[in-house]
Amino acid sequence: MHPSLTPDVLAGLRRPRTYPAVTVLLPTHRRGPENAQDAVRLRNLVAEAGKRLKEDPAVTRGRRAQVGMALERAVAEVDLVHAEDGLALFAAPGEHQVWSLGRTVPARVVLSDTFLTRNLVAAHAAERPYWLLAVAADRVTLWDGRAAGVTEHTADGFPLTRGRDDADAERKERIGDLPSTFRSEHTRGFLREAARAVGGILAVRPRPVYVAGEAAALALLDELGLFTGGATPVPHGGLAGAGAAEVRQTMAPLLAARERSELGTTLRDLDDARGHRRFAAGLDEVWHHATDGRVRLLAVEDTYRATVREAGGHLVPAGADDLDAHNDIVDEVVEHALETGAQVRFVPRDALVDHGRIAAALRY
Repeated sequence: MHPSLTPDVLAGLRRPRTYPAVTVLLPTHRRGPENAQDAVRLRNLVAEAGKRLKEDPAVTRGRRAQVGMALERAVAEVDLVHAEDGLALFAAPGEHQVWSLGRTVPARVVLSDTFLTRNLVAAHAAERPYWLLAVAADRVTLWDGRAAGVTEHTADGFPLTRGRDDADAERKERIGDLPSTFRSEHTRGFLREAARAVGGILAVRPRPVYVAGEAAALALLDELGLFTGGATPVPHGGLAGAGAAEVRQTMAPLLAARERSELGTTLRDLDDARGHRRFAAGLDEVWHHATDGRVRLLAVEDTYRATVREAGGHLVPAGADDLDAHNDIVDEVVEHALETGAQVRFVPRDALVDHGRIAAALRY
């Protein structure tokens, strides 16, 4: 399964392809009894994709075989045992990708000249990703954090380690109450290397950064300028050698505080926009402004879904069996907003109940 949605990866997914590029979307389940049928639903959707490929006169026999083979390879990579809330399969001649999503998606098969990315983009935004840099004198680890949990990042030179003998020797001396290990040039160079490494990752995959370590380590990193870019210090030692469960437990209260703070900021921003008459609320109104590129800040309840169709230039409720229905319209609005440079903030259920579950601050 694909690990992360970077700007380069997203641009690659949106690149036009020779028709057909197939997207298969499946809502999945994390636990039973609902997840017992996920495999059956996946087989049915892949069979539907095969049927549509066969019936489409624009698809040659050779291309149908190529896409079918790519779909089979994608299915073989699916891990439903560790499923999240949604699954996206992309298949085209000579390529395939599988994405597990922490946000539900509509069951859908799409044949086009590019892959359908709006559900991927919305799921990524809702994951609230962050980095955690865990620092010790002889080891630095980097954790890829999301709302659902954490995974150690084991690429780009991480984890960084240095000779334990050198670090242990430094620990035997103390200067005042500050361990000399964090005053030595060897340690400064080691942590400087860690700061450079995480800076390179942030240049490609920007997101909030937390830095955990002993007070002396955090003080040194502050001297080296790591916190000038907005990183948040976490005075908690021992995480550089910890497992995912301990890291997740340590981060839980910090993330909860971050969510409360961001919600307060979002509601104040919306109130300010309303006072300046640059405010929109409700799906139809926000959709219009998002497609026009006028949204500066989009706020959406993280459980909000709606199935609609267009009628007379407006969105009206529709049934799931309506052939003209948009059953992922909220994700479509999120993608429009992000494409035009808006901030998107997912908020808890009922936080926007007075605004139709979705609201926006406008640019003009």
